[in-house]
Amino acid sequence: MAFGMIFSSFFSTLGQLDDPRFRRVLGLGIVLSILLLILAYVGFLWFLQAILGESSTLPLVGEVTWINDLATWTSLLLMIVLSVFLMIPVASAITSLFLDDVAQAVEDKHYRHLPPAMKVPFAEAFKDTVNFLGVLIAANILAFILYAMFAPAALFIFWGLNGFLLGREYFTLAAIRRVGRVRAKELRRKHLGTIWLAGTLMAVPLSIPLMNLAIPILGAATFTHIYHKLTQA
Repeated sequence: MAFGMIFSSFFSTLGQLDDPRFRRVLGLGIVLSILLLILAYVGFLWFLQAILGESSTLPLVGEVTWINDLATWTSLLLMIVLSVFLMIPVASAITSLFLDDVAQAVEDKHYRHLPPAMKVPFAEAFKDTVNFLGVLIAANILAFILYAMFAPAALFIFWGLNGFLLGREYFTLAAIRRVGRVRAKELRRKHLGTIWLAGTLMAVPLSIPLMNLAIPILGAATFTHIYHKLTQA
């Protein structure tokens, strides 16, 4: 049942791609995802430089000389490969900027009977996103221990962990604008299994380079549908 509801929500999202307003938000989201991915990649190279010195040698890539390699094709390919991991924090960071616009576009088409949603102040939404992002990054750093211990299952651990964290974030932010913070947390606990599954199904395509650029916005729309379906059930 949960699978059916999740996929129904996703296909409803895809069905809205003919909506100019939705396409505009999707386009802006993809552009911002690219920019944030570049920033995350620069931060990763800066981290390598700080740890390993002016140049670093990476498997299959060779020597990476930090800033000098940023504009090279090798670096572009490396960034695409690393987007498998870097798009997870990018997806988390993008929610405060676009979730309200995406959710409103979805509700204007599919849930017109609803009263206006509560406006969540940008500063408050941004604070939530920073907190979620901090937890996500810390959890993924600690998870490297599990990846090393259970290497054959590392990808599934990665999807499961980030599915839990992203599902928690996206559902909470979608629910807050309708029922407030306290009720949103109650609903999140009540429907944890479905939210975790939906988040995991979002984390999987986030690990596919290039496709993952559209997933943060499509995920925000899908979780808006999921919230409404769960609360109407």
